[in-house]
Amino acid sequence: MTWEKTGFSTKAVHGGEKLEKGSVATPIYETSVFAFTSTKELINVISEKTEGYLYTRFDNPTVRAVERKIAVLEGSEDAAAFSSGMAAITTTLLTLVSKGDHVVASRDLYGGTLTFLQELLPRFDIEINLVDTANLNQVKEAIKKNTRVVYAEIPTNPTLKIVDLSRLAALAKKHSITTVIDSTLATPYNLTPIKFGIDVVVHSATKYLGGHNDVTAGIVCGSREFIQKLKKTRKILGGTLDPMAAWLLLRGLKTLALRMERHNRNGMQIAQFLEKHPKIAKVYYPGLPSHPQHRLAKKQMRGYGGVVSFEIKGDFEKTVQFVENLKLCLLAASLGGTETLATQPTTSSHYFITPEQRQKLGITDQLVRLALGIEDPEDIIADLKQSLEKI
Repeated sequence: MTWEKTGFSTKAVHGGEKLEKGSVATPIYETSVFAFTSTKELINVISEKTEGYLYTRFDNPTVRAVERKIAVLEGSEDAAAFSSGMAAITTTLLTLVSKGDHVVASRDLYGGTLTFLQELLPRFDIEINLVDTANLNQVKEAIKKNTRVVYAEIPTNPTLKIVDLSRLAALAKKHSITTVIDSTLATPYNLTPIKFGIDVVVHSATKYLGGHNDVTAGIVCGSREFIQKLKKTRKILGGTLDPMAAWLLLRGLKTLALRMERHNRNGMQIAQFLEKHPKIAKVYYPGLPSHPQHRLAKKQMRGYGGVVSFEIKGDFEKTVQFVENLKLCLLAASLGGTETLATQPTTSSHYFITPEQRQKLGITDQLVRLALGIEDPEDIIADLKQSLEKI
């Protein structure tokens, strides 16, 4: 069956899975190696003349099922699964760039990605320019003859800026540059960057795609040609997703639409509540009309996700007091699961970058990132209220 004309939930439940006779769920192929009936069959598989499986670090039927499903959801030709979001990001960049190349990247990135770009890639004589990718003039000015990649997040973490994907893709194509978008915070339910001309989409599947805070995984979507190259790099670096994690990710994906509808609804309600609260200085949420890029977000996205960032009126200590007084919302550094999590980016995702870098990114000591789960919004608001009353 082809999936182009089916709805998102139908794709999420059925897309990409080739079920064995009598099986409703894809089996977990918890094996490290696959046997052959003849040397000829082995040679045909290892040379990729015929489809098959040799060794789980190379590929695995359960892993392949989740790759096909996410490719269907993202509208890409193919996908590759990884042992973590960072494995997906680093393997993608190492596939795309070589010694002497140049990368233009958003300065508003997850801390681990920033560290890789600023500390590890320069060791291989790869130059990095960090810009505000929401400002296309900055991207244009940063492009050089040896620029190979433009890399950005949408929405950015944690201040939720929005990139104009169509204009970014057009600018990059003009200079034969590959565009890579980390769409973790958006998910394919809210946004499919490939439809706007983006070349490669990466996800920390640990977050919304898995959705239950019980699996660590990464996904990369793109053309069939690029994914084949990427898998060769993955084979060497060894960051392939394991079969059990792939099965958990498959299970999580089947309810992605249902969960995102609740995340989106909770995000909007909590953002509206916080924007009116006298102890909140500023709220970052692209679904609010007050967000500077609200119109662009509305144009590109189906919904705005479950991450709401905001600044407390006060200092670092008062902000610590706020997150520690929360009862329903847990103090934990992730997002996209069923539970609501709260952190200060200065003590979690962006702890390892300098205060000067954080200042440039607008990450203050008073900033809180609230990663909303799927609890009832009234209960989340009640928890926020009781904690705000104590500061």
